[in-house]
Amino acid sequence: MSRLRRWARELKRQTLVVYFAARDPRTPRLARLLAFAVAAYALSPIDLIPDFIPVLGYLDDLVIVPLGMLLVLRMLPVEVLASAQAKAAESAERPTCRGVAAMVVLIWLAAAVVSGWWVWHWLRA
Repeated sequence: MSRLRRWARELKRQTLVVYFAARDPRTPRLARLLAFAVAAYALSPIDLIPDFIPVLGYLDDLVIVPLGMLLVLRMLPVEVLASAQAKAAESAERPTCRGVAAMVVLIWLAAAVVSGWWVWHWLRA
């Protein structure tokens, strides 16, 4: 299980590397477009194949994201890659605030409750 956690942590770090490389103006245009696409797909809650489809739902995340990252990382100039890796390492070391995360979740829950209440009243009328 620790091997899977290490792999997931490394995938998260590589996602940050790709994201920072996409924002670097020294990145070639094609690599930048692909990097934005891969980072957006990796960080987006919307999948090409929905996760509720057995096997295929997770297979796209296990194949598309790592292969896209590998392609982007091979297309990057060495200095851009080094800079992006340094930024990703610095970003990963920053402390996370669980209080802020809890606040965001509470805001989303409140928005869902208010929206549900509004829809319920709208349907009853």
